[in-house]
Amino acid sequence: MTLWNGVLPFYPQPRHAAGFSVPLLIVILVFLALATSFLLILPGIRGHSRWFWLVRVLLSLFIGAEIVAVHFSAEWTVGGVSSNTSYKAFSVARVQAHVGLHVSLDGVNITFKGNPVQQLNETIDYNEQFIWRVGENYAGMYAEALEKGLPDPVLYLAEKFTPSSPCGVYRQYRLAGHYASATLWTAFCFWLLSNLLLSMPVPQYGGLALLITGAFALFSVFAFASISSVPLCQLRLGSSELTTHYGAAFWITLATGVLCLLLGAAVVSLHYARPGALRTFLEGSVEDCDSQAKGSLPLILSNPLHKQFGASDLTISTNL
Repeated sequence: MTLWNGVLPFYPQPRHAAGFSVPLLIVILVFLALATSFLLILPGIRGHSRWFWLVRVLLSLFIGAEIVAVHFSAEWTVGGVSSNTSYKAFSVARVQAHVGLHVSLDGVNITFKGNPVQQLNETIDYNEQFIWRVGENYAGMYAEALEKGLPDPVLYLAEKFTPSSPCGVYRQYRLAGHYASATLWTAFCFWLLSNLLLSMPVPQYGGLALLITGAFALFSVFAFASISSVPLCQLRLGSSELTTHYGAAFWITLATGVLCLLLGAAVVSLHYARPGALRTFLEGSVEDCDSQAKGSLPLILSNPLHKQFGASDLTISTNL
């Protein structure tokens, strides 16, 4: 059995869920490996320092993982509807199916799944992706979909995002993805810088880096929201209308940006208001501070033989 364009004949290509992405899975696994490695060495940290480091490291890893992971998520704008719709062109056959629309930073993913899956003696389960990132030809992908003869609902939704569509949303969504991606990568760079500065004797600069991280994360959200706020054409599938809304990736990025702003503001405020408390938290050691406080007390040394020789009282005190 020979290959045709790298695909075995009579066997369907493997499909994945709309939100599934191999790069996204890799990012999650990498940060989970880092978190697991830290948890393995956590029992070796003594006293209360263990909880300080637990909160600090896991919170930082969450922020970094979220900033990278949302690049590969298809949950920035989502929508779905169940409808009795046409199936193929030049056919009066209709099927009951669920149609899903998932917009990411670099393209759109359209799902079409029958309810039930087996209808018209076929397996109705489609998951098609159309990319508009730099170097990709969205119009060419749409033309290939037409040649394949994909179901009408898939072609109908994909056509709405083509450059020549009367809807005119291709340019807006494409720019939204580009600007949001660029600002998120900038936020990731400042997140790395904040971790480096917070590990040095300059915590105020680490706090400022966190503030900039949160600002760029919010810039990405505002860029996507403002540029893609152009009204989308009415999407009618059969007798139902498909409406879209912001997805999980959008709201998680917004929450992460606010979290970074709060953490950065707390670090900068503590640096000027209570630098000792900030140093204690960043170093993660209450016992060390207590021992330093105890060590600052004078140590009194006296000679027990001075009375035997009638020497005058002599007391030596040393500050350690």
